Amino acid sequence: MYSARDRVDNEEWLAELQTAADRLDLDADARSYAVDLFLSSVPESERSKKPAMAASLYAGALIASDGRSQTEVADAAGVSRLSIQQRWKNVLESAGLEPPSW
Repeated sequence: MYSARDRVDNEEWLAELQTAADRLDLDADARSYAVDLFLSSVPESERSKKPAMAASLYAGALIASDGRSQTEVADAAGVSRLSIQQRWKNVLESAGLEPPSW
């Protein structure tokens, strides 16, 4: 779980998440899940925040059944596909969710 302070401290990353979600034309549920996932597992390192944001966006879209490819999300977020591939399952697990086994 996260606090309201987490939302304030990460305002620029949440804005970037929304911009990437706009590029992907994601619905409100996918965006909401992505924000919750990101704020629940924000890394301390500034360098890691952008890949974590992108992985949260990918996982949020999966949860909302608005799945997009890792490449689509990576392009929209400005990260590599590998960044998402390496992080999205951990994002789900840290939120207490079980990632799919496919």
